[in-house]
Amino acid sequence: MDNRVSAGAAANAFERARFTGTASEYFGIWIVNVLLTIVTLGIYSAWAKVRRNRYFYGNTVLLDRSFEYHATGMQIFIGRLIVFAFLVVVNILAAIHPLFSLVTTILVLIALPWLIVRGIRFNARVTSYRNVRFDFTGSAGGAFVSVMLGSLVAVLSLGLLAPFASRWLNRYIFNNLRYGNRPFDTDPKLGALYGALVIPAVMVVLGAVVLSALIAIIVVGIQASDASSVESDPLIFMVVSGMYLVVFGLIIIYGLAGLIYRAAVHNIVWSSTRIDGRHVLRSDLSRARYAWIAISNVVVTVLTLGLMRPWAAVRLARYVTEHTAIRIEGEIGEVFAQFEASGTAVGSEYISMEGLDFGF
Repeated sequence: MDNRVSAGAAANAFERARFTGTASEYFGIWIVNVLLTIVTLGIYSAWAKVRRNRYFYGNTVLLDRSFEYHATGMQIFIGRLIVFAFLVVVNILAAIHPLFSLVTTILVLIALPWLIVRGIRFNARVTSYRNVRFDFTGSAGGAFVSVMLGSLVAVLSLGLLAPFASRWLNRYIFNNLRYGNRPFDTDPKLGALYGALVIPAVMVVLGAVVLSALIAIIVVGIQASDASSVESDPLIFMVVSGMYLVVFGLIIIYGLAGLIYRAAVHNIVWSSTRIDGRHVLRSDLSRARYAWIAISNVVVTVLTLGLMRPWAAVRLARYVTEHTAIRIEGEIGEVFAQFEASGTAVGSEYISMEGLDFGF
């Protein structure tokens, strides 16, 4: 796909998004955010989130126009205070009497889907593109099924039903998302999602076999040792080292498999998504490249004690953004004029009346 497409050709070609931010620019924002968050004992983190999002949204460019983030730090701070107060009350009730533990558990289960919906809706409504706000119309019941129940199904099935969970989650989010009053819709095929699971599943199985063999070697080595040497320093060192190696290996294998699956699902879902029934999205992330960027970002960030975090964030944002595209059916000016006519007022009342972010 070409990076630039003229308005007249947009009906037949995809236009890639671009990310124009740089690590050096974001470092200045990031370091101030970190220092002020530390000095204010975490209070400034709400305003730090706003500054971070405004930078990344403002540098995400599609069809020569960038996105905008309209939330304020106070909205996020108040939302966090409400969540914190709720958790404090829940813990106090649980400490007063054991019976309250059951009640508080039920309250949390009831509150979580509602908080999830509020968080998604808030983030949608404080985001705009070409002066048109996004919106989210999902229900708490839908969040319970797609997010909480879906996650439980994926875990209890040891990942075998993860494609079902991925489909539920993404259909819930995208099919309730609006740009102005124009709906998004997506219908990722279950077969494609299971295809995305093949490589990660093979990695997990092979990794489990190798690690099991390593555990077996350690056990055999211990059994082969005589009683007098069981507590010897070399043997203890070998056992402890082997245990750490197994745990570290599991983390690496599951992490890498998860990243590969995530990139594949991202491609499938986004490439199955349309806006207003006719404008098509596309994602063409390389699973290997995405996993490499994510893992190397973590390694570099850890080795530099966090100082390279801005570079890592910009690097990942640029890769994902530049492998996302849209195909507009029709003349771009006319299409977005229709969008603007339908959506300019969306979100303004929400911001002033009830816009609180309950996420972190």
